Amino acid sequence: MAASKGAGNVDGEATVTQDGLVLRHCQSVDDMRACVALQKEVWNFSDAELVPMRLFVVAQKVGGQVMGAFAGSDMIGFALSVPGMRSGHSYLHSHMLAVRAEYRNSGLGRRLKMLQRDDALARGIELIEWTFDPLEIKNAYLNIEKLGAIVRRYNVNQYGITSSPLQGGLPTDRLIAEWWLKSNRVETLLKTGKHPAVNGEVAIKVPAQIYEWKAGAETRQLALQVQERNRDQFLKSFDDGLAVLAYERNAEGDGKFVLGKWDEEWSYASIG
Repeated sequence: MAASKGAGNVDGEATVTQDGLVLRHCQSVDDMRACVALQKEVWNFSDAELVPMRLFVVAQKVGGQVMGAFAGSDMIGFALSVPGMRSGHSYLHSHMLAVRAEYRNSGLGRRLKMLQRDDALARGIELIEWTFDPLEIKNAYLNIEKLGAIVRRYNVNQYGITSSPLQGGLPTDRLIAEWWLKSNRVETLLKTGKHPAVNGEVAIKVPAQIYEWKAGAETRQLALQVQERNRDQFLKSFDDGLAVLAYERNAEGDGKFVLGKWDEEWSYASIG
């Protein structure tokens, strides 16, 4: 847990964690350059696909968020959000969350998301959205189980085929996480560490071997088959009015989305 020291301060005051890391708003051009460098390190995009430094600068200037995590003077993580508007209501779209390899699985990603939440609420913003790969098991667990996001939408091949080896040459299908910051679901999770009970109606499974299958040219077709099967299940379930409300992992590392009816009436009409 963070030892709070100005968490979420919109003027950039730092949050210092018990392990000595510093989380704060990025302000300087050097901070923005460090974000671009870490982006390249994490995703290994071609230069043409990198989010440029100018966009980080613009996001910070126009009401978005550029949050950095630092070990000493070294940036080890960042979160980038841009302001959005839908149905006449404002929200934040969290476009990127990056953590250096040796700091993953330490809770740093969640700490950056919580800093985003604190900052959003301080500015009267009650919704943060982001997209994530339905085949990424650890990321899905963070989003659904640790943060309390729900999912009701699916975008097919959102960015086209990218140069990042993390995608394995597959279509860039994405789920859209909705993080309703003041919902009972999120506030209960943050207070108790537990979700309200979920009555699951549909389960959509992701095998633990998906990373290995994506990485190898000879097994990539297996990963594509999982993606296409799950895509059809998600699209049908969302058309039926279901939402992703839970995510389970078993001892073998397999993941499972659990979908059901969401009994809270949070929607774009409920904010603002």
